[in-house]
Amino acid sequence: MPPPVPRPLPQDDRSRQGGGPGQPPPQGHWQHAGTQPGPQGQQGQWQQQPVHTAAGPARSRGPIIAICLGVAATLVLCTVVVVSLLGGDDDQAAGTGYGDYPKATAQPPAETSSGATTSAEPSPSSSGPLTHRSRTTPTSETGPRKIFTLADHPILQNPDAGLKNRACNLPRWRSDPASAQVFFTAAGQCLDAAWGPFLEHYNLPFTSPNLHFPSGPSFQTECGTIQVGIATAAYYCENNLYVPFAGLQTDQYGDNPGVYLALFAHEYGHHVQEVSGLMDAAWEQIYEAGPNSQQGLEMSRRKELQAQCFSGMFLGAHVDQGGTISRDMYDKAWDDQETRGDDTSGTRDHGSNAHYAAWWRAGAKDNRIVDCNTFAASGADVS
Repeated sequence: MPPPVPRPLPQDDRSRQGGGPGQPPPQGHWQHAGTQPGPQGQQGQWQQQPVHTAAGPARSRGPIIAICLGVAATLVLCTVVVVSLLGGDDDQAAGTGYGDYPKATAQPPAETSSGATTSAEPSPSSSGPLTHRSRTTPTSETGPRKIFTLADHPILQNPDAGLKNRACNLPRWRSDPASAQVFFTAAGQCLDAAWGPFLEHYNLPFTSPNLHFPSGPSFQTECGTIQVGIATAAYYCENNLYVPFAGLQTDQYGDNPGVYLALFAHEYGHHVQEVSGLMDAAWEQIYEAGPNSQQGLEMSRRKELQAQCFSGMFLGAHVDQGGTISRDMYDKAWDDQETRGDDTSGTRDHGSNAHYAAWWRAGAKDNRIVDCNTFAASGADVS
């Protein structure tokens, strides 16, 4: 299991609940869905090759010349090796990365006797009965693969595991579609750098989500046609993350990149659930119970509140680390969370405003993934 990861800098008085500025809640509510990733990504690694030297017997030019030439050759080879090891790495991480982490050795349980799993996807509508379609995911006998379990999932067990403290550099936020696309593309790269090594440590099939920035009143996904409005600011489906500018409500939120970053990190949290197998396991239970049943809605809230916690982890691990995620961005995101949730939207599938804020803040405050185990929480904590 990973060793302790540095906690974020002290949060002054941000450990309290209900720390918002008392601003009126937004009129919209962000909805989400999640499905299957593509092929596993690969990471490179520096490897130092041994330096081989050979010395022959001295000839007519004398032993001194031979010794000098041998020393000079050795110095040149050593210089080449040092330059090759030091060059080409401009990583701004505030630590040594994940290379010193021991690899997970536990094998995930077999999914089915037929070597395949069946899961379901939601329709884009949150106001009527949800429909779903089945898909079959072939499994691999070797190599990274999903683990289809919830509260006892391996990534949720180690009390010292969290995201590496890193510097994330984002362009300045400007409230226009082209600038927003540049901002979220850079944010996606920071999220990849944070979550990719973490998930690969557990031998999970990490791959980056595909980013889309649709325009117009609606857009097409594999989960159906999505209408853009105050109910949909961003959407995740089938390894694709959609961020329509019209759904961000920039006329209401203005120049507050921390708010938009927390939204984007929430959607990316669904991608973390997807590649780990948590998403499939959750939807299996939702459809077994019925999407609109009490049990199905509670499982949906557990899934959404975990994505909230994952979003908080990301901002907590990157604030004040030398990049552009500032304390002001973090504070604005912290305060904004309590204005969102089922109390605002009138639904029962995302969690109350108080719990929506509490789970985000739990992830942000300590950056420990065990604090995001919503599937092990009591029903009262995910209402």
